[in-house]
Amino acid sequence: MLRLIPAAGRRLFLLTDRAYNGVFGRDGNPLYHLGQISCLMFALVTISGFYLYAFYETGVDTTYESIEQLTVQQRWLGGVMRSVHRYASDAMVLTMLLHLARHFCFDRYRSFRAFSWITGMVLLWLVYVSGVNGYMLPWDGLAQYTVVSVAEWFDALPVFRGTLVRNFVLPEAITDRFFSLLQFLHIGIPLAALAGLWIHVQRVPRARVMPPRALSIGLIAMMLMLSLLHPVRGQGPVDFAAMPQQVSLDWFYLALLPLVQQGHALLLWGVVGGLTLLGLALPWLPPKRIDKSVAAWQVTLHPGGASYAARPDDTLLDAGLRAELNLPYDCRAGGCGVCRARLLQGRVDDGGDTASALTPEQRARGDILLCCACALSDVDIELAGAVAGAGTAYGATVVALERLAPEVVRLTLELADGRRIAYQGGQYVQIVLPDGQRRAYSFTAPGGETNRIELHVRRMPGGLFTTQVFERMQVGDTLLLEGPYGAFVLREPSPRPLIFVAGATGFAPVKSLLEQAFRDGITKPMHLYWGVRRPDDLYLRALAERWATEHANFHFVPVISEPQPGDGWSGRTGLVHEAILQDFPDLSGHLVYTCGSVRMVQAARPAFVAQGLSEDACFSDAFTPTASAAKH
Repeated sequence: MLRLIPAAGRRLFLLTDRAYNGVFGRDGNPLYHLGQISCLMFALVTISGFYLYAFYETGVDTTYESIEQLTVQQRWLGGVMRSVHRYASDAMVLTMLLHLARHFCFDRYRSFRAFSWITGMVLLWLVYVSGVNGYMLPWDGLAQYTVVSVAEWFDALPVFRGTLVRNFVLPEAITDRFFSLLQFLHIGIPLAALAGLWIHVQRVPRARVMPPRALSIGLIAMMLMLSLLHPVRGQGPVDFAAMPQQVSLDWFYLALLPLVQQGHALLLWGVVGGLTLLGLALPWLPPKRIDKSVAAWQVTLHPGGASYAARPDDTLLDAGLRAELNLPYDCRAGGCGVCRARLLQGRVDDGGDTASALTPEQRARGDILLCCACALSDVDIELAGAVAGAGTAYGATVVALERLAPEVVRLTLELADGRRIAYQGGQYVQIVLPDGQRRAYSFTAPGGETNRIELHVRRMPGGLFTTQVFERMQVGDTLLLEGPYGAFVLREPSPRPLIFVAGATGFAPVKSLLEQAFRDGITKPMHLYWGVRRPDDLYLRALAERWATEHANFHFVPVISEPQPGDGWSGRTGLVHEAILQDFPDLSGHLVYTCGSVRMVQAARPAFVAQGLSEDACFSDAFTPTASAAKH
């Protein structure tokens, strides 16, 4: 049964999605924004509720009249506000139920998502209780029906034994305090719901609480139009001489109350309690079982080589957003196609028919949707744009060429036409070659906005661009570049000490990060381990040593992997990541930024994790030597 119900619901949602896409378009499909619509309705209920509260009087003889005067005498404001309050409340509970149903049908409520599922159920109950309580406030015929039915429902429990309903038999039993209590509940419960909403979204990376602007405007207009065409009216004053026989029920909130009047109160308790317990237990019930043999898979993005960890049941989008990468997305439901990417290597569960925005041709090419796909192994994926978003093209002129080491040149470029580029420390630009190929180089200065860029270019045997730089390039030459790209940026503020690992010209982005940290006044311990083959390859060694003298919290450790007898080297030797493992037997509680060759990063990362470093505390930027996305 737990397989058939979600499968049928999933097909129904997908069919409805396609129909709604045809009417509203993929960007405006309300089924892709159910949670956000619920938040919008909550905002409308709150705003209209504040207005109604200003005119609501708590008293046996004044409550009904105050609501009627508000509705009749202020027809075009108070009456509209009352109607908006009612219809937005209905819309809120409807979209919450659909939101819950969608996550159930698409099996997005297990493992770490159980937190959002459980808090969502609590939030739904708070909204229901607040809504039922709200129908007691006008003190009309429907309020009398609601109060008596709820009292009889609770009286069915042995703890009450019929004592509650006695308070609503005679008018003398109702005092002004009763309405003060109702009003207090109608303020306190929504405040609890607001707190619950904040808790609910904590496990959702970059949760959006409002739908797209066009959809929001349309929904607000719909609420206003409905309020004008079918305004809410009171259902006559309370009459204790008789129980109202005909009332117009709100079937979103009060649909179960007739069962109480038919003598099925205990049955209703059993159904409601059973469904609640089942809902709370669902994340741990079969049929699906999470593979716990692998804690996380490694996801590498191209171009740029940025990587992050993705749990087996986590979508590639959520895992990337949780790692603070600026990945493209919109609906997060497989319908818009904004997060489309191409699988280069590895295996994923692509979400099947959930990824409805993919055409058969795109699937055949290996395209996936990040919001639907879950990793089944370490994967490499290629984004349509770079990690930090689509870059901007700039013309640039070479203004300086300085040899920092036999195989390293500092290339200084000035943007043409007085343009400036804004970037974060650790990001990079791509040099566009005449044949369309691109080569990526990191900014070497702290983040900001500038018209002058310095790049560290290391000679690559046979490299198209590096050969040009070392043999033919002259001051005055022009280049085309794009950027900024990349997510190898500081994750601050954080109390954890920082360890920077640079291999060869991996020092360039690390220099950018460190100078930004110095500029930002970071005073916690920072360690730089710079690994090269020979001492002469430490092309800015004096700068790093100067940092160590100027900043008491900064420590510099150069590591030489292939020292020769004539080098006169007496410092650390070996592989740079092994030096860190020796100095830090326990890496838990640290943040590590690693930049260098793919081989270095692939060797360092698992070694750091094995020594206690958390998967989400290791950030890397690997130099990829491929023709399409080389980074030096």
